[in-house]
Amino acid sequence: MSDRTPALFITLEGIDGAGKSSHIDALEALFRGLGRQVTRTREPGGTPLAETLRTLVLDRPMDALTESLLVFAARRDHITQVIQPALARGDVVLCDRFTDATFAYQGGGRGFDLGVLSTLEAWVQGGAAHPGVLLQPDLTIWFDLAPEAAAGRLAGARVPDRFESQPVEFFRQVAAGYAARATREPGRFARIDADRPREAVWQQIEAALRSKGVI
Repeated sequence: MSDRTPALFITLEGIDGAGKSSHIDALEALFRGLGRQVTRTREPGGTPLAETLRTLVLDRPMDALTESLLVFAARRDHITQVIQPALARGDVVLCDRFTDATFAYQGGGRGFDLGVLSTLEAWVQGGAAHPGVLLQPDLTIWFDLAPEAAAGRLAGARVPDRFESQPVEFFRQVAAGYAARATREPGRFARIDADRPREAVWQQIEAALRSKGVI
């Protein structure tokens, strides 16, 4: 029997400006300090092909179905080329966004059919060796922040992409999409009150990792 430390798949989610990306460095340092190998990645993206598709999704106008198909195509390549091999090695995988973002942005923000998204999720994240079993994160850290506050943080920070330039109402729907996913899978989600000072946010993250038995 192997005594290797089990792999971990942790995702960070939240609307643009919620602060998730600013804490991924600290998470990586935490796990490396515990002697773990860490694979850090993002979505859309994480592979050369997926990064190309990311550019299209963020910059080119398209309808919600095309957008969803491109996001899931990028995800499939990302899973097969990066995530699954890293988990097979026993790594901690830290991913800036995953499928919850698709349900939040395309499903909530765009109002796209959640049933179609669920079908795509099953196709892309299902494993041939384990039919009916979806690859899902062990823990999703959800940075919950009011859209108005997030917009204030983003103002003037950089040239907005096609999503960041959406009105506040769009992000209200995205936030509702995240809340719906968290309600559906409460055991996987750790809600973080992101409208607090950086240190207080980090304390919540550490508490969530402990409560979920991750550290």
